[in-house]
Amino acid sequence: MSRRLRGRAAGLAVAGTALVIAAPIPATAVVGQASAASADPVSVLKYTAQERQEALAYWTPARMKAVGKSVDLGPTGPKAKPWRGTTLKTVGRLFFVNANGADTWCTATAVKSDNRSAVMTAAHCVRRGSSPGNTNISMVFVPAYSKGKAPYGAFAVRSAASPRTWETDSTNDMSALTVDSDKNGKKLTDVVGGQAVAFNRPVGGTISSFGYSATRPQLGEELLRCVGTAKKENGTQAIPCDMSGGSSGGPWLADFNTTTGKGTLVSVNSSLDSLTPTKMYGEVWGATAKKVYDRAQRG
Repeated sequence: MSRRLRGRAAGLAVAGTALVIAAPIPATAVVGQASAASADPVSVLKYTAQERQEALAYWTPARMKAVGKSVDLGPTGPKAKPWRGTTLKTVGRLFFVNANGADTWCTATAVKSDNRSAVMTAAHCVRRGSSPGNTNISMVFVPAYSKGKAPYGAFAVRSAASPRTWETDSTNDMSALTVDSDKNGKKLTDVVGGQAVAFNRPVGGTISSFGYSATRPQLGEELLRCVGTAKKENGTQAIPCDMSGGSSGGPWLADFNTTTGKGTLVSVNSSLDSLTPTKMYGEVWGATAKKVYDRAQRG
């Protein structure tokens, strides 16, 4: 946890009117925690059919618009620019009710997968770290959300896989979701396509990071983009970026083509260097991240 506290002061999911701040956890281990993690490195949350139906009913267009107006994390910084290129059909807002009962959102990305239904985001968008009982509910993915419009509809989240180390120790902040088909019975990537995903990729190169930051004037209603060279830092990777809460889980795309809107997903927005951010951090995806993704693409 010291790594997160030294260089990564804040998580990025908006909660009410504040960022989720990383907090120390006890050094003592929970009995059975190590054996559970070694037995299965992936933890999976599942939502019932009724819960998914209720989530879709809950997130009306009016509610989606209202949640952005409830949060203002200051002016959008100079590094984060509104995305004005081709519509990124694969990137969207991930709406949910957090463990405190507050409406909020993250950012997420549709990816290529066996079941054509996988979405990548940050683990703290699914559950609170080091707190197994604090999980989010009423979760829906809205690809290409923009200014109140959901051009490809909403997809209810059926299950959410994340590293067990996030659940027990707040490490490895990434998650892979499996979503239902849309109201017409079509699978997600048949509707919007999917980004390629890479694991065990060397850190470096130019990264385009996207997110629905809760900074003004956008307040989560428009997609922002940061561009920078990824560098290793404190066991993670970092790029220059000043997006804030709400951009959590947004994609890090290497080899991004501005014409096609496609690249290779190599990480997601995880945390910031401070409440007045200059850097965005993302996990380096290795073997555990691949197992999380595999669980979602077979779900």
